[in-house]
Parts: sequence; structure tokens; C-alpha cells
Amino acid sequence: MSRDFELVPTREDLEYVVEHHAVPGRTAVVMTMGALHEGHATLIRAARERVGRKGFVIVTVFVNPLQFGAGEDLDRYPRTLDADLRTAEEAGADVVFAPSVDEVYPGGRPQVRIAAGPMGERLEGRTRPGHFDGMLTVVAKLLHLTGPDVALFGQKDAQQLALIRRMVSDLNFPVEVIGVPTVREEDGLALSSRNRYLSTADRHTALALSQALFAARDRLAAQQALHARAEAVPGAPARAAALSALGEARAAADAHAVAQAWPAIGADAVRAAARAVLDEAAKANPPLVLDYVALVDPATFDEVADDHRGEALLAVAAKVGSTRLIDNLPLDFGTAHSGTALTDGAAK
Repeated sequence: MSRDFELVPTREDLEYVVEHHAVPGRTAVVMTMGALHEGHATLIRAARERVGRKGFVIVTVFVNPLQFGAGEDLDRYPRTLDADLRTAEEAGADVVFAPSVDEVYPGGRPQVRIAAGPMGERLEGRTRPGHFDGMLTVVAKLLHLTGPDVALFGQKDAQQLALIRRMVSDLNFPVEVIGVPTVREEDGLALSSRNRYLSTADRHTALALSQALFAARDRLAAQQALHARAEAVPGAPARAAALSALGEARAAADAHAVAQAWPAIGADAVRAAARAVLDEAAKANPPLVLDYVALVDPATFDEVADDHRGEALLAVAAKVGSTRLIDNLPLDFGTAHSGTALTDGAAK
């Protein structure tokens, strides 16, 4: 790294550090709300790799009250600054900007904010009204304060990432936004600061989120493989029927794979595969309380039709106990080998 690691708590301190140490063309920011885990560390390492050893990596740690609604977990959101500093330094950060609420909003909650628009009213925005307006407002402020060339965000918060990209494009922010694949535990659970709220029983139920995504991914891959094999034998309806039967036999061995594998590579069958896992988890103790499972266009977050072709995003949100969790997985309905093209969305 180009300088000693440092914690800065004020905008003036940050301004000084950026002015004297940021490297033009090679400065990166990773924005967090603290309670750093391996997912955050992966973002910081990716930032360091992007800007190089002589570049400059800023990590922000700020629990933003604007993006928490009434009854959400603002007060109990984990705050672990000492541990966060160790994680950030070990992962390759040069400086951590950890301001107070008064430092970020010196006049109180801002009257002028960024509006997320129609995409911000879907999925997470429908459940958490105003959440994305608050998120974009603080991201805009932090981009101005840190002045980075690149900003890195996790794919786990896919709707957030899409909205930040849209804001940067629509409002001409001079920064490149980079999405980094979701980091998962060995059992598949997506890393989240809120995972620490989960009891052992809660965690067992919570695994249904990633299991639902993987079941849907496998269902799509099976459909596409059957199509590829059937199309390789022209003019053979009997062969196609046999392949269909074979596909159904395999699907029967997987309780998560539902709907017919032939004749269509359909979005509805993929949704159904995920829904079957989530429905089963609703019977667990403690139960999974589903908020939504949606298969959407990753550019607009509109639901895709059954005959959709191209990229899509399967997103899920649910509560286990008092903890709300989200997860998602990119899917591709346009290639014959989608199953092998999804490792980025399920990175460990």
C-alpha cells in the first residue's frame, strides 16, 4: 500500500487525505454499513486489485438512517468499528471513513434527496418504501466526498446495485460502478451482517433462500440440456418424448424441480422450482415467512414473461424469526449451457 492505514471520522479529515494521497485514475471506494465480514473483505480486495498496489482504497463505514424505515433494525444494527478496522486494513484498504450521523447530515435529515424512480418501488422498494431514496442519497454524498474513479458494490444487493448504476448514468457521475459476485458460506447462505441475528434453528431455515435459487438454476440447466439433446436428433418426435421422460425421471428425484422439462424452457417452471423449496421451508420450525420470490429483468426489475430469453435475475426475500434476509442469482435463458454460466452469482 502507498501509505499507512488510517481512520478518519470527519469530512475535513477525509478531504485532506483524498487531496494528499488519492491517486488520480486509481482511487476506489467500497461503501459499507460496518459489521464487516468476508463479503466486504472480498470487495476491498477486489478494489485493491483494481487500482493496484500504488492505488488508493477508501472504505466507508456508516449506518445510514435514511434507508431504514419505521420498525426496522436501525437501533440494533451491529456496530463493530474496532473489528471493522482490522478487517479493512487486512483486506488492503488505505483509509476508513467512519463519520457520525451529524457529520454526514449536519443540518439534520436532508430536505433534498435522490429519488429512485419506478425501479425503486419494486421488490425491496415495495416492502421498504423510501429505502432506495435514502440509499441513493447517501451514496451520492459519499461519491462526492471520496471522489473515486471506481466504486465496488456486492451483487447480493442486486437491486441496490442496479439503481446505483442507473443514478451514475442518469446524473453523469464520473465514476465506474463495479459489481462483485455474492460471497457465500460453505452451506450456501449468502454472507450478510444480519446473519449474526440468526439462531441455529433460524439459520437452518434460512438456508432455504439459497437452496431455492440453486433449485431454480438447476431446473433451467436441465431444461436447456434436454432441448439441446433433443434438437441434435432432427425429425425424431419419439426421441424427444423419450428425452422428456428421462428429464422427468431425473426431476422426480429432486423435490425442488417441478413442472415439465419439455417442451418449453419457461420462466414459470424456474419460478415454480424456487417456490417449491420456499413453500416447504414455510412449514419448518421456525418457519420461513416469504416476502417475495421474483424472476425479473436485471435492468428494470420488471417480472419476465414465461417465454423470456436472455438474462434474468431470480430474487428472494423472507423473514426467519425477526431477521429479514435477501438473496438472488443471475440466470441466462438465452444459452444452451446456463448451468455452467452461473458461477459468478454463486461464488464462494
